[in-house]
Amino acid sequence: MKEAIILKGPEVNIIDSPIPTPSPDQVVTKVVFSGSNPKDWKVAEWMDIKVNQGDDISGIVHAVGTNVTEFKPGDRVAAFHEMLKPGGSYAEYALSWEHTTFHLPSSTTFEEGASLPLASMTAALGMYQRLGLPVPWTPAEKKGQSGPLLIWGASAAVGSYALQFAVKSGIHPVICVAGRAGDHVKKFLDESKGDVVLDYRKGDDVVIQQIKDALKGGKLHYAFDAVSENGSYQAIVKVLESDGHITLVLPGKKYPEIPESVHKTITSVGASHNNPEDKDFAYVFFRYISKGLKDGWFKGHPTEKIPGGLGGVQQGLTNLKEGKASAVKYIFRIDE
Repeated sequence: MKEAIILKGPEVNIIDSPIPTPSPDQVVTKVVFSGSNPKDWKVAEWMDIKVNQGDDISGIVHAVGTNVTEFKPGDRVAAFHEMLKPGGSYAEYALSWEHTTFHLPSSTTFEEGASLPLASMTAALGMYQRLGLPVPWTPAEKKGQSGPLLIWGASAAVGSYALQFAVKSGIHPVICVAGRAGDHVKKFLDESKGDVVLDYRKGDDVVIQQIKDALKGGKLHYAFDAVSENGSYQAIVKVLESDGHITLVLPGKKYPEIPESVHKTITSVGASHNNPEDKDFAYVFFRYISKGLKDGWFKGHPTEKIPGGLGGVQQGLTNLKEGKASAVKYIFRIDE
């Protein structure tokens, strides 16, 4: 089979490799569409590693391991590939664990499926495992706990999914910070409950004041920073309570500007493969995402297909590096 190896640059080498063989608890999928993520080019910059960086699988099950009971060849699925391991999604066939594989309803296209796995699980882990907010099946009003919740970067995939989860969990008001894709965010808001989207491009002082205005005298205890750079968390802590909770998505940073009294966590989606509690959560929540797609309350991120199949991966990752993506996931049809 053909697969794409990602190098610093980003530069992409397309090579011949054997079709993966599943271990007892793994699934091999014939990839129809692969999604992309900013980490796909960043990791090659950070680490001296040459691997297939694709982690968003959408396609048809090709083979399953001996312990796999939920999936069979021919099933329509999406899956989150284990990062930095063999069998990534920039290939004709990709490998995933059963617990990070989920069924795609007939109403969900493979294009939409490719936008989901990594970003949706990042959002879910951040909301529920790190911030400890009420899960959708026990919504906020039943626990006597509601908003406000601040989501910085709400128009990108992770922030957009966090917003959808927040609304399903009955958390209001949701105060969203976005940029030129604010209209995408508005589709998910309930303005009657105080939800609002603010434009970070107006400058930190303006946005901080707008957040305070949106709080209407309330206190901000929870913040999901889906950007975690370019001044985002420095602005957030100016409105977050001194004992509030913030989760960030970029590991390996010190975040010295965040006061020690603030409860700070890092949301790393790799935990769904290497942390026992998060593995169990991923198993449950990916199946809940599948149900949300079927029921219609959960939607994949808007996508843009980069032409050329694997030959288009370099262009897509270059676009990501240059910041050209706005409320869109770049995807690649592998058989082109």
